[in-house]
Amino acid sequence: MDKTQYKDVYVFAEQREGVIQNVAFELLGKARELADRLNQKVVAILAGSGIKEKAKELIAYGADSVLCVDAPELKQYITEPYAQAVTQIIRERKPSILLIGATTIGRDLGPRLSARLETGLTADCTGLDISEEGDLLMTRPAFGGHLMATIICPRFRPQMSTVRPGVMQTQPFDEAGAAKVVVEKVTPALTADDIHVEILDIKKSAKKLVDLIGADVVVSVGRGISSDPEKGIALAEELAGALGGVVGASRAVTDEGWLSADHQVGQTGKTVHPRIYVALGISGAIQHVAGMQDSETIIAINKNENAPIFGIASYGIVGDLYKVVPELIKEIKAAKA
Repeated sequence: MDKTQYKDVYVFAEQREGVIQNVAFELLGKARELADRLNQKVVAILAGSGIKEKAKELIAYGADSVLCVDAPELKQYITEPYAQAVTQIIRERKPSILLIGATTIGRDLGPRLSARLETGLTADCTGLDISEEGDLLMTRPAFGGHLMATIICPRFRPQMSTVRPGVMQTQPFDEAGAAKVVVEKVTPALTADDIHVEILDIKKSAKKLVDLIGADVVVSVGRGISSDPEKGIALAEELAGALGGVVGASRAVTDEGWLSADHQVGQTGKTVHPRIYVALGISGAIQHVAGMQDSETIIAINKNENAPIFGIASYGIVGDLYKVVPELIKEIKAAKA
């Protein structure tokens, strides 16, 4: 493969019902950083039907141009037409790097693209960088999260990675950039033979889920609440309420069924970087730390003074959370009053 034919950093900008997902803006911020290192451009791929007007948002968050792949067959995400359309673009344009959000859609689309393009794919990345040789360094947890592996794809292009939502930082909205919309409409060559699935109806169930990724304050509970899970969760909820935040959890808590999976922070949960992260009874296993280590301020409360969580904490309190947290709540409420 002649790698010199491949250049620029492409981002698959996921949209659902015409709304661009936040992970697309996060990826554009990182793509901008990578492209500047390589002296290349950032190109967003926006696929759907009647979504051209959304392109200016992508420009404002870091894209140099947007390829608007507009077709009725792409109104809703269906694996086959999306895979066909994006594959056609990649083969024609030859990007050096392709970034995709590790959402349910991205995890379905990414492997299919890599198989068709005969290139590698590093899934669920938590870090991206450029090597001295100009290759993409893709870092992800490996061996059950016990170590971080950095993977390269030196012989094939494009270099593909899916990136977990909430990991990368979104760059500030550039109003001037939004006014400089550079959009190229692309009409994919799709036929009836490319579509083997038809969506007849979409039914949504109304279920309130906790928004960990967008929260400014997260109070998480771990195995340390095992002596009285109900009381431990109640204390976490009260503390989160006093701080204007939400309740998170380690995998041990969700595995036990004390809290639902949407509360889970960590390698197999959600990645968060709030202004304040409070860890109650969480030891600090690498699997959990991978999902919260970039929080601005980390406050840890644990009975074990040797708990690994204290190694990354901004403030640490060695003590029984059932005694410490009520005092914290009382002081916070007094300060607010």
